[in-house]
Amino acid sequence: MTKFVYSFQEGNKDMRALLGGKGANLAEMTGIGLPVPRGFTVTTEACNKYYDDNKVIAEEVKEEIFSQLAELEKITEKKLGDTHNPLLVSVRSGSRASMPGMMDTVLNLGLNDEVAKGFAEVTKNPRFIYDSYRRFIMMFADVVKGYPKQSFDRILEDMKEAKGVKDDTELDANDMMEVTDKFKSVYKELSGVDFPQDPKEQLIEAVTAVFRSWNNERAIIYRRMNDIPSSWGTAVNVQEMVYGNRGDDCGTGVAFTRNPATGEHKLFGEYLINAQGEDVVAGIRTPQPIATLKEVMPEVYAEFEKIANILETHYKDMQDMEFTIENGKLFMLQTRNGKRTAQAALKVAVDMVNEGMITKEEALLKVEPKQLDQLLHPMFSEESLKNGKVIATGLAASPGAATGRIYFNAEDVSEHTKNGEDTILVRLETSPEDIQGMNDAKGVLTIRGGMTSHAAVVARGMGRCCVCGCGELVIDEDAKTIRDKEGNVYKEGDYISINGSTGAVYGEQLETVEPTISGDFETFMGWADSVRTLGVRANADTPKDALQARKFGAEGIGLVRTEHMFFEEERIFAVRQMITAETKEQREVALSKILPMQRNDFEQLFEAMEGMPVTIRYLDPPLHEFLPHTDEEIRPLAESLGMKFVDLKNRIESLKEFNPMMGHRGCRLAVTYPEIAEMQTRAVIEAAINVNARGMNVVPEIMIPLVGEEKELKYVKDIVCKTADEIIGDSGLKYKVGTMIEIPRAALTADKIAKEAEFFSFGTNDLTQMTYGFSRDDAGKFLNDYYDKGIFESDPFAKLDQTGVGKLVEMAANLGRQTRPDIKLGICGEHGGEPSSVEFCHRVGLNYVSCSPYRVPLARLAAAQAQVKYGNQK
Repeated sequence: MTKFVYSFQEGNKDMRALLGGKGANLAEMTGIGLPVPRGFTVTTEACNKYYDDNKVIAEEVKEEIFSQLAELEKITEKKLGDTHNPLLVSVRSGSRASMPGMMDTVLNLGLNDEVAKGFAEVTKNPRFIYDSYRRFIMMFADVVKGYPKQSFDRILEDMKEAKGVKDDTELDANDMMEVTDKFKSVYKELSGVDFPQDPKEQLIEAVTAVFRSWNNERAIIYRRMNDIPSSWGTAVNVQEMVYGNRGDDCGTGVAFTRNPATGEHKLFGEYLINAQGEDVVAGIRTPQPIATLKEVMPEVYAEFEKIANILETHYKDMQDMEFTIENGKLFMLQTRNGKRTAQAALKVAVDMVNEGMITKEEALLKVEPKQLDQLLHPMFSEESLKNGKVIATGLAASPGAATGRIYFNAEDVSEHTKNGEDTILVRLETSPEDIQGMNDAKGVLTIRGGMTSHAAVVARGMGRCCVCGCGELVIDEDAKTIRDKEGNVYKEGDYISINGSTGAVYGEQLETVEPTISGDFETFMGWADSVRTLGVRANADTPKDALQARKFGAEGIGLVRTEHMFFEEERIFAVRQMITAETKEQREVALSKILPMQRNDFEQLFEAMEGMPVTIRYLDPPLHEFLPHTDEEIRPLAESLGMKFVDLKNRIESLKEFNPMMGHRGCRLAVTYPEIAEMQTRAVIEAAINVNARGMNVVPEIMIPLVGEEKELKYVKDIVCKTADEIIGDSGLKYKVGTMIEIPRAALTADKIAKEAEFFSFGTNDLTQMTYGFSRDDAGKFLNDYYDKGIFESDPFAKLDQTGVGKLVEMAANLGRQTRPDIKLGICGEHGGEPSSVEFCHRVGLNYVSCSPYRVPLARLAAAQAQVKYGNQK
């Protein structure tokens, strides 16, 4: 029979999955003899059962709760509902992963009219009793019934005003009794019934409310942001109340064993005298710094300091603790590993190794890979964030902070940037033509598109701050305005600020500060590199990107997208000439103009990487992407190409496709137009020979995209090898030819494809699209429904689907090795910089991952963590 309720004496810290983080840690603290008020935990399994049973707490769960309650009454020698010696409890949520402030708490449960009256007589402290009772009514109304807190807050404010006092601590017993009566009246107005007087009914309603809060809107959003599965559920902790609001020798506080902002090894926190726990968090009164407790209650402070040291040593991590002082006695209400900034995380990890508390391997697991993003991008200053007003929130697509004037197309952004302005490019969605504007802007804001939309992918590659899919704003591209939900209009040239780390958009200019990379970063990343076995390369299209990637520790380039080089102003004309050519000869004339430009690009990239591997993907997008779409743009192009407007328009129309993602692109272009592959091969090989003549040892890796059939690859590879071998002559240059695995058929027939390919690089962006059968540019329209309805936990374009797409990757890796044991295997989709996907790549034995330059440190750490957790894999 399943056990649904555990007393604090029965659990320990390893039972997080069942007892939640808070319950497991309360049990652990009880077990090591710290002063913890007694209680019990209703498990996460009971929460999942509640949802399975159509949001009803089963009778068997209620029976276990009441059975544990009876045990608690025996231990504490108090009784729930007794008028002279009542047991009062707190009811608090606690999921497996810490979700600060996301779910709900009820304090002082067990009070009713009779209990309050009797208890006030016994304690001779009616002010404390009715202060507790009014708090309970308000919390119960808010958390359990969902009534607005404002109605209750107003009554308290009016009472303080009437009495001419500032703090609620200055209200006397009669005032609190009056407030309590008024709270009960408001409760009855809102609910139509009297405030519940049966403490057992109160308890079951409160437990139900905590279970319900697992699926409140803010909890769902937090889970999605932090990859917490909805199937985990939350536990509920029922604990004997201790009172920080009994008088001046009482108090409550929250503290960390080290500073969570800087990592400094010194107690950090705050407390309030004569208050309850929620007061500190809610900011009702201004708390005092923890250090001053040393003067106010020296013995309590000394004991707290000692307990803080015990807990940090016991958990081998910085702790975030909640405590209450009742009549001069200290009680611990919670401990958990503290949330911290990236800077603090690195300092704490390095310091703890230097202090001999943990090993380097343990230290590597103390820092979240995603946190490293914070260190590499500009941020808004603390002061400006305090005062800034959020007008909308989108997806945090590329981290960093940007403030600037808004412009609605790439040309305007570039023009105003040249004039010295800070600009933000605002688009409905971006396209490859916006690349220059994206590069020039401080940040990019799109109304549509997801975490792997064009804007997101390119912005991350450039290290440019980006917020995507901000559907809360309405854009009018013709009028060049955006409108927020309050109706405020922002026109071209107005200032906004965007936070790519949170997705927040502000309707004003905010101050940014440059990040500082500390010595701790270098030390820590050195440890990561010494441990990991998975290589980390970068996706880079320019020498600037390549140098940035090397600065962040990349060991090569895993993807050069050659088409990104075509969009620059002086090149696009030659590219368009090539596309509109009607004969092979005309095409070759245009290609001969592109050749020296491509060769020069590749030389610069090879030089930047100094002999490290560089994987060059041949032309991939459909040709129509390089052509103009409106008559206004087509007309001048027709003139410059010496074509009739009608002929050019017809040519452009003929290139348009119903489904370009699965259309005439990738290796299919080289099959139709072999001269394109010949030109690109010539550019790669000549560039490598030139660079090697200057003393380097470059071995270019040529990657044929979108292959689905072995003969297709052989056809293009034969063109590449024939062209390359004619040029190489006596130079002795070596090169490799491989392919991207991005079509499910290629994964299924990888053993055959490996006969022609010296390496595979998994293009998981396209592989995900083709396996699921939805386009990543359109999926944003319906994916939110999938999250809301619990069909998807996360975006499959941001986090690799390991059960479906991952199975294809693993199958292809195994088949490829059967044919060619020394085949090199990598991944170059956006998943290459996502921690759980990097871990998967380690487990299935890939040789490297490749990601945006700014994600390289994150991938290095994720690869090291995978090695610590799983050791060497296949």
